[in-house]
Amino acid sequence: MPAAPQAGAGPSAAGPTRVRWHIIALLAVISGLTYVDRLNLSIAAGYIQKEFLFNDETMGWVLSAFVLGYALFQVPGGWVGDRYGPRGVMTVAILWWSLFTAGTAIAPRLPLVGWFGLAWSFAIVRFLIGVGEAAAFPNSNKIVAYWMGASQRGIGNALFLFGIGVGGALTHKFITSLMARWGWRSYFYACAVVGVAVALVWRLYATNRPEEHPRVNAAELALIHAGETRDAAVLQAPTARHQGAPWGRMLSRVSVWALVLSYSCIAYAAYIFYTWFFI
Repeated sequence: MPAAPQAGAGPSAAGPTRVRWHIIALLAVISGLTYVDRLNLSIAAGYIQKEFLFNDETMGWVLSAFVLGYALFQVPGGWVGDRYGPRGVMTVAILWWSLFTAGTAIAPRLPLVGWFGLAWSFAIVRFLIGVGEAAAFPNSNKIVAYWMGASQRGIGNALFLFGIGVGGALTHKFITSLMARWGWRSYFYACAVVGVAVALVWRLYATNRPEEHPRVNAAELALIHAGETRDAAVLQAPTARHQGAPWGRMLSRVSVWALVLSYSCIAYAAYIFYTWFFI
């Protein structure tokens, strides 16, 4: 782990460095990649249905498998990030879902076909992609909490979530042109290669906290920690990661259930659009 910088150290002692914005930009790339890798099967579904004679019901199960893995492993993905640090967990998560994105292309040849059938081979691979992507946003939010000052966390979250829009907007054009020329399997391989590259850049450049980054100077640290509230101070405390989540208090709050209900309503409509619009 890189040593914490000394006061005044860093590439620009006169003014604050801007490493925090580089970290947010990397998070935006990662968030865009998550949407590229969750939309690719929806766009390729027509090719897959035609090749393997899947009806719409079968394709629906395959497409929904991702959502199941994503939903079930969001909380565990966040917990693992709390326990072991978001930088390492994000690296493993990106490599994990990139591996199984490539696995989508070879799903018809996996041993799973002999055990469960062709459609279930696709579905299991997509479920495992969802498991990997589930860790992305909980740990991205944790990185934003560590790296952005209390007054800038809103813009930090907005900027990294901007990657979702970019990824969703560019995916269709890129995928269809690649598939038309090289076949539907080519895009899944391409996504996997991009994912491995992003994971490598993230691992080499990012750190869990700004104090650990060799390029962050004292002026930038002062900006990040300026005006911290008591909650932010608790977040930075070394013992915070060992405290259990107050599940009883959270689940007894009406506001929590209202948020869950509202998000469920918007997510249902969004995923219907993401999965079936292209078909």
